[in-house]
Amino acid sequence: MSNSITMDLALPTGSLEAYQAAVAQIPVLTAEEERELAFRLHRDNDLEAARKLVVSHLRFVGYIARGYKGYGLPQADLVQEGSIGLMKAVKRFDPTLNVRLASFAVHWIKAEIHEYVLRNWRIVKVATTKAQRKLFFNLRKNRSRLGWMSQEEINTVANDLGVTPQNVMEMEKRLNAHDAAFDPLSASDDDDFVAAPSGYLSDSRPDPAKALEDQQWQAHNEDRLKAAMSELDERSLDILQSRWIAEDKATLHDLAARYGVSAERIRQLENNAIKKLKKAMH
Repeated sequence: MSNSITMDLALPTGSLEAYQAAVAQIPVLTAEEERELAFRLHRDNDLEAARKLVVSHLRFVGYIARGYKGYGLPQADLVQEGSIGLMKAVKRFDPTLNVRLASFAVHWIKAEIHEYVLRNWRIVKVATTKAQRKLFFNLRKNRSRLGWMSQEEINTVANDLGVTPQNVMEMEKRLNAHDAAFDPLSASDDDDFVAAPSGYLSDSRPDPAKALEDQQWQAHNEDRLKAAMSELDERSLDILQSRWIAEDKATLHDLAARYGVSAERIRQLENNAIKKLKKAMH
């Protein structure tokens, strides 16, 4: 293939600008070259063909990623996530369909970027369901001005996206909200004080020192119990394990048949063994 030499260049990783400049130098595949590489990938599992398909479309990823600059996230990270989507698209691309890879890959590239934006745009997730994600990106794109939307604008967006006005208003609140610091900022006087979550939210997690103490005490008791059980005779130990530890616990009558004694005698042996364990533990 005529483009193979150019595609073998090593892409720089230290600078986004240098990376974009290098990607821009990679030739665009013709439809015939693209189809041939896709057939080699799916027919022969040719990983070199997959690499060439990916590399030749990296400039396309950068173009899509630039459309998400307004979210305040690192452009390099957006490009990286979009590249992951491109690789997924190459894996699923069907060369028998009369469609170019760029058209097919748009969905996969945007899907990965969308997931990254939703994970990192705010500490608290603003959208979790498919409908909320669609509303999030469309609302960010279609808002006509900053600040609160009018009722007419809310109704228009709701009609365009096929959701209720209440859904639009809820997402509008989330978009206008800001992450608050958990710890209060230092203030010079009481007039500057702002209540922070750390001041009124209780920590329900166990105290680390208490948790360690409980763990050590539990281990100590287990060691003492093992030592006490080692002092029991073989029959008494078997009775305790069969009655209290085994998954399929035996009845008094089962053990009576096993040892050829009465069920009452088994009960007495069990009680005596338990008393010995309690005495050793105390």
